[in-house]
Amino acid sequence: MKFILALDQGTTSSRAMVFDRAGTIQGMAQREFRQFFPQPGWVEQDGNEIWASQVGVAMEAVTRAGLTMADIAAIGITNQRETTLLWDRRTGQPLHNAIVWQDRRTAAACDRLKEAGREQLFRERTGLVLDAYFSGTKLAWLLDNIPDARRRAEAGELAFGTIDSWLVWNLTGGKCHLTDVSNASRTLMYDIHRGDWDGELLELLRIPASLLPRVASSSEVYGETAPGLFAVPVPIAGIAGDQQAALFGQTCTRPGMVKNTYGTGCFMLMQTGATAVPSRNNLLTTVAWRIGEQTEYALEGSVFIAGAAVQWLRDGLGIIRTAAEVEPLAASVPDSGGVYLVPAFVGLGAPHWDQYARGTIVGITRGTTAAHIARATLEGIAFQVADLLQAMEDDAGIPLAELRVDGGAAGNDLLMQFQADLLRVPVTRPTVHETTALGAACLAGLAVGYWQDQAEIAAHWQLDRTFFPDLPAERVAELRSGWSRALERSKGWALPGEPSP
Repeated sequence: MKFILALDQGTTSSRAMVFDRAGTIQGMAQREFRQFFPQPGWVEQDGNEIWASQVGVAMEAVTRAGLTMADIAAIGITNQRETTLLWDRRTGQPLHNAIVWQDRRTAAACDRLKEAGREQLFRERTGLVLDAYFSGTKLAWLLDNIPDARRRAEAGELAFGTIDSWLVWNLTGGKCHLTDVSNASRTLMYDIHRGDWDGELLELLRIPASLLPRVASSSEVYGETAPGLFAVPVPIAGIAGDQQAALFGQTCTRPGMVKNTYGTGCFMLMQTGATAVPSRNNLLTTVAWRIGEQTEYALEGSVFIAGAAVQWLRDGLGIIRTAAEVEPLAASVPDSGGVYLVPAFVGLGAPHWDQYARGTIVGITRGTTAAHIARATLEGIAFQVADLLQAMEDDAGIPLAELRVDGGAAGNDLLMQFQADLLRVPVTRPTVHETTALGAACLAGLAVGYWQDQAEIAAHWQLDRTFFPDLPAERVAELRSGWSRALERSKGWALPGEPSP
């Protein structure tokens, strides 16, 4: 019997999982890696450390499953999106740390493009807003700030990639420089309608086309692992950005189906089929995946800080020792005691897109305790998701029937119940929470015939629990009104030109 190996390269850790035909995890390994904060608002990672941690957990997961690489039918890759790397094609060595998606150093560059009247062009071609979140301005910064990088790039000596490209490059020993459509659609350089890199946008960003990877589909055999990396060569057959992979893993393959992933950030996607729906509410229009010749699209709303707010309670405030402690602490009080926490630590994502917003706690009294702040933190995550859903329903014209959830914080029952209360629809949690890795495995398995079609994959989706709305509508309206007031106080707090957080 064969299995599929999924590589799940996330923002704070590299993970690997081995799946069987039923979509059940047979082996898993995880390794955290370092984050660097050279200046306020800057977030970097070491590309070599990412690769070492990822290949290490791949072998560890296979071993834990009691298997060898000969038992693996294919490898699927899913990754933190937008994070940007530049490396030497000859040596394979990065020229600089990776600039992470959370990094805000190029906010002013985005402002200059907006002032030049280019925002609508980027919006129409890429489906994205002009924000420091995406790869294009990060890559331009690397070219401008690494000595001799621009000349070397124009000479064809350098390669750019998001993390999927970096992993494929290393897995194949430098033979394959490619990305998939879902990752390409997050760079500010890719025309999602034509399905290709856009020369005019590259010119505006001053990016030489010679740097860019080939854009492939999300499910095909791209190549094999390099001789000597593992005991046998293994096909690499599926790639999708983490949120698109989760959408696929949640089997949201029909227009109108919605999933929300609760990770470092929070990401809600609505599948829109073959139609790239333009947003009127500051959501992103993005490629979901391409299988064969069929490209499918999604509407996306991104919350920059979700699980990272719980990490801040642990590492910044020190009111919990482990992330798991947040739920019992928050549940020790009946409500937040009127406290609202807006986790705009690095600005606000959709539908607000305010890069000058900052984290805010309001409603504190002498009676406020650590438990109230913990509960307000979880509720702040749910309020942001509710804002997204409202915008998504307005854009698509489709009322939500249910929300499918996944990611680490989806295991937090208190958060999931509050989410259902706010949304006024059932929140459904699958048995396999690791839908991001599962999605990558499914894309790879489809390419090699491990699964015959998407219907076979959908048959394996299993429900763990459904959370039904419980709070009265009037109380929900009161809570959301309070959240709106707190949100307004967080917006525009930092002044342009001030150091970012």
